[in-house]
Amino acid sequence: MGHLHQVAEKEHPITTPSFAEVLRRHRHAVRLTLEQLAEASGVSARTLSDMERGRSKGSQHRTVTALADALGLDDADRNQLVELAREGRLRDRWARPTGLCELPRSVGDFTGRAAGLAWTSELLRAGDAPGAAGVGLITGSAGLGKTTLAVRAGHVLRPDFPRGVFFLDLFGMSPQPLPVDDALGMLLRALGIADQQIPGDVAERASLYRSLLRDRRALIVLDNAASEEQVRPLLPGGGAGKALVTSRRLLAGLEGVRRLALGPLPPLEATKLLTGILKERSAPDEESAVGRLAQLCGGLPLALRIAGNRLVSRPGWNAADLAARLTNEERRLDQLSAGDLKIATAFGLSYEQLAISTRRLFRRLALVPGRDFDAALAAVAGGTSIEEAWNALDELVDLGLLQDDMSGRYRFHDLVRLFARDRLRQEETTAERDALTVTLTSWLLSTATTAGRWFEPGYGDPGQAAPDAAELSSAEKADHWLRVNADNWLGALRHATSIGRFDVVLDCAESMDWFSDRWMHAPLWYEVFTLGAEAAAALGDPARQAVQLNMLAWAHLLSRDDPEATLRYTAQAMDLATRSGASIQIALAHHHAGGALRRLGRLDEAIASETRAAELHRSNGDMDRYCHSLGAIGTCLRDAGHHAEALERYLGLLALLNDDRSGVTPSVVAIIRPIALARVGDCLGLLGRRAEAILKLTEAISLMEQGQLPVPQARSLETLAVLLSEEDRIGESRRAYARAAEVYQAVGDAEASGRCRSLATVAP
Repeated sequence: MGHLHQVAEKEHPITTPSFAEVLRRHRHAVRLTLEQLAEASGVSARTLSDMERGRSKGSQHRTVTALADALGLDDADRNQLVELAREGRLRDRWARPTGLCELPRSVGDFTGRAAGLAWTSELLRAGDAPGAAGVGLITGSAGLGKTTLAVRAGHVLRPDFPRGVFFLDLFGMSPQPLPVDDALGMLLRALGIADQQIPGDVAERASLYRSLLRDRRALIVLDNAASEEQVRPLLPGGGAGKALVTSRRLLAGLEGVRRLALGPLPPLEATKLLTGILKERSAPDEESAVGRLAQLCGGLPLALRIAGNRLVSRPGWNAADLAARLTNEERRLDQLSAGDLKIATAFGLSYEQLAISTRRLFRRLALVPGRDFDAALAAVAGGTSIEEAWNALDELVDLGLLQDDMSGRYRFHDLVRLFARDRLRQEETTAERDALTVTLTSWLLSTATTAGRWFEPGYGDPGQAAPDAAELSSAEKADHWLRVNADNWLGALRHATSIGRFDVVLDCAESMDWFSDRWMHAPLWYEVFTLGAEAAAALGDPARQAVQLNMLAWAHLLSRDDPEATLRYTAQAMDLATRSGASIQIALAHHHAGGALRRLGRLDEAIASETRAAELHRSNGDMDRYCHSLGAIGTCLRDAGHHAEALERYLGLLALLNDDRSGVTPSVVAIIRPIALARVGDCLGLLGRRAEAILKLTEAISLMEQGQLPVPQARSLETLAVLLSEEDRIGESRRAYARAAEVYQAVGDAEASGRCRSLATVAP
């Protein structure tokens, strides 16, 4: 009866027939009923029926042999039937759950991570074509919910993987991570391979593992991977099988994987998760307290889980009670503990993975006063070279204990910073901590003072000494350093004040005089010059105190919009300057008082005060400040409605600024000139000369962009937008409003930004 095998090959040249199909064809060929074949073979009719319907995917060898004998099959047909039965038995074994590497349960109150779930779904449902992504890597620091997300994804995607979803903890944070050969052995057993069939060699195990997954639609979740070397042999080689890997490390050496870096939950998702854990415990009147609690947990899912569990297990507590406890930073980590869930333990596992020198740097970075820092400051904290600091920072980022960005700056999660601070208290003496704080404070204030001096008239010009530090080798670099490190040097200024280092505090505050003109919108100047004034008073130096009081007057006028306070400070500065003979400060007090009087609408008094300031500056030979006063007089005249006279004042100021022999410092020209141009444009517009005004404002805005003067730039853009609209240049007007909105937003003026954004869309 060998002809049946040959016919089947001709009729089905591509598809391999199933055991059920071949058995049925052989029975039909010899014209036997199920009952007759059952009687001839000794196999029950019901069993034969299940075989032919495909309900029994593979019969035992002795059963198939009995059937072959009863059917009278030749060697070829007999071998085919036996082989099909064997393959069916293997498939049946693979399809049956083994109970090994079972996926853990998913938490019922899983919340958020919609983007992460969508990412895993898209990745793991991708086709099996060569080159299709088959491995996803989820990374992030302790407590971010990497395992929870991976397990949730496994449950959601289980219908897409009929051959099984398997989970294996690789114990990556353990002192002894799971060896590769053990991991492969566990996975092979879970995939249905008997112990005696598992090769002893790691390479052979990996090969068998990949071959099983090539045609098998299964998902392998590899949790808590320690290294590339550990996880690489456990990845599918392509085909139907997929893998999802989680790790605290970045595993940057893994090739051909898609990566998802988890961060803390956004505030709304964090609050929603906490509310879901609390369920009926979350009363409507506690919404604000729950939100505050979520904020104190820093959006870290593990911390939120611990906080929620603590509340659920203590009926007498409410969210406000626990939030009050967590407000105390010294006890926050201790409070984030519920049973065997401890946030400090989670961080501690990562900490123990670090080299000793990196641990030291990590805990000492907790003393950095600002939100973030660079490698240079890290090197000071660690007492290392900058190259060694880079290496340690890379290790900390790799383990998720620090976050970095494209600009080369690093930052802690709030709870990780508290953990680092706790390690510092536990592992270093009070004397060591105090000495390190002094070192950081001194370095920050010295660097800030050097950077601030760059903007004093004449500093950095040919013939002047330049700073030694490479990062401060130009005004542009000094400007950048002061801005990005503002939190750090301001924190150092506070600490130096607290320990009585008034000399360095005053030096630093004084160095910010001219730089503050470049960063007028910064909110820190009130505190900087308050500390400076207090330091000068403590040192008993009235002349220098007058300088700081004048700067305080300026800060109240510009960034705090409090002209009455400005007048109080200028009166104090005038008194101290007069008693100490500080003529420059007398002139500055007149100048700042003039600005306050103008804001109060007392324009005649303002003009008189600014005129007196200009006279004193000119007699002192201070052409830089003389130009400031000339511009202020023009502004007073403009506000008083004397537009033509104001225009003449501004044009005279521009002529002075454009005169190389005027004695005005080039760096001061770079600041005042674009503002004067903008004022010329204002006046031309008020005089009805709109076309000329638009040209002047456009030129001024370009110069302000180059000189990083965002506040006057935003105001000039708004003025330009009005003039363009009046000229029926509607598209240009809308673009100017839109750009003004962006600049206002950048300097933190949300009200002005919203106003301009609305005008950008509704301008006629």
